[in-house]
Parts: sequence; C-alpha cells; structure tokens
Amino acid sequence: MDDLIHLLATNSVFFLSSIFVLGLMVGSFLNVVIYRLPKMMEQEWQENCAELSGASNTPSEAKITLSSPASSCPHCSHKICFYENIPVISWLLLRGKCSACGEKISARYPIIEFITAILSVIVAWHFGYGWQALGGLVLTWALIALSVIDIDHQLLPDSITLPFLWLGLAASLLPVFVNSHDAIIGGIAGYMSLWLVFQTFKLLTGKEGMGFGDFKLLALLGAWLGWAALPGIIILSSLVGAVLGVILLTVQKKDHQTPIPFGPYLAAAGWISLLWGEEMRNAYLQWSGLG
Repeated sequence: MDDLIHLLATNSVFFLSSIFVLGLMVGSFLNVVIYRLPKMMEQEWQENCAELSGASNTPSEAKITLSSPASSCPHCSHKICFYENIPVISWLLLRGKCSACGEKISARYPIIEFITAILSVIVAWHFGYGWQALGGLVLTWALIALSVIDIDHQLLPDSITLPFLWLGLAASLLPVFVNSHDAIIGGIAGYMSLWLVFQTFKLLTGKEGMGFGDFKLLALLGAWLGWAALPGIIILSSLVGAVLGVILLTVQKKDHQTPIPFGPYLAAAGWISLLWGEEMRNAYLQWSGLG
C-alpha cells in the first residue's frame, strides 16, 4: 500500500491514468444514481401520501434502491452481466445495443462515464496528489449527478445537496479549500442570496422564479469554496443561463415561460470557480483597478 501511495504521489502519468479509470467507474455509478434516485424519491412520496391518507399502500413496482434490483435492459429485462457493464468499452463492443434483444442502449450512459473521467483528470491535474484533489473529485462527481437529475426532472435532491453541504463544512476544518469562517459564511450567504432573489421576484410577479434546491446548491458551493466565490458563481451562472436559455427556447420553439433548470448552470459555474476562481477574481480586480 505504501508503494502504491508513493507511486501515485510521485508519478503524474500513473496518477492521472488511475484517476481516469476511477472516473469511468464513478461515472458508471453516477448513471445508476441519476436514473434510480428520482424513482426512489417518487416511491417514498407515494408511501408517505398513502400513509397520510390512510389508504392501503400496494406498491406498483418492486422497491428500488441504488443496489437493487440488478441492472437490466428496459426493453426485454435481460440481466446485464458484469462484462456488459464495463464503462464505455462494453457500450462500444455491443455497438450501443442490448446483447439479447438488439434494442438501442442510450449513448448518454457512456457519455456521462467519459465526461466524469475527463473532468476527474482535469481536477487531478490541476491540484495534484493531495487533499484538494480528493475534495475536488468528490465535489465534481456530486455536481455531475445533480446537474443531470435537474435536467431530467427539474429536481435537486436533498439527499445529495445536504450531505455535501455538511461535507464541505467538514472539509473546511482541515482546511481543504477555505477555512471554517469563510465556509460557514459561504453556506449562509449562498442560501440567503438566492432566497432573497426568490422572495423579491415572487413579491413583484406573484410567481416562483426558482426552486429551493437551487438555494441549497449555492449554499453547498459556498461551504466548499467560501463566500468570496459566490459573486462570481452567481454572475457566471446567470449569464450562461440567460444566453443558453434563450437559445434552447428558440431552438425548441417553446414559450418564454417554460421553466428551465438553473442547477446545471450553478454547478458549471461552481466547478469553474473550484479550479480557476481565484485567477478570475484577481483578473477582475486588476481590470477594474481595484487590485
């Protein structure tokens, strides 16, 4: 074990290659989380509603967890073997089709696996071997899962945002990225800033402009990256969200009142700030003459 740790710490090629493979495996797990977690939440909601109403609760499908039932083809229920579940490689060897029925397997699975691996390598390359790389990887994986779930369901699950908010505060005790003072203020300011925007927008228009999950996501980012990162995250996510939102609505020919998930933009801005936030703040201060 000591030899392996020494090799990871001293050989950058081996370190980054290991992170790439790890990223592929984590990406495969994230596919499971992205698909199953909303279904698990829906089942829980149905059980709670049945309990409150006093109705008999007869589940329409088997209980879903992250580990069961075993992965299977949605078309023919063919149980996926371990050699058919190798990240990216199995999809390529199967030519994107089920080995039993020949129906297409969504390309999104290998894409998420590959993106997770690439972003993981970028984080590892940026920070190098150490606690910051570990913290950056864990945060990156959480942001990927939250982004795709929000795109699919316009939902940012508390079961991801809240534990990772607390994990960010715990990381500040080392500290990994920021000290506890900045992390605590960041968590509070992250939540309250969007909460105030939400309340102001609701007061002026009578409509809800965003969900409470967005508040918690920004609080999460504030806890990990500190309060100083929040202005840049808010500005960057708002600009990108506005531009891409208009483009998507135009391309898809949808009404301007169509809800657009804001979580992916917050997550992307937070990830950029994780890697280059300090450089961006310094560049702004120099450009504005405040530095």
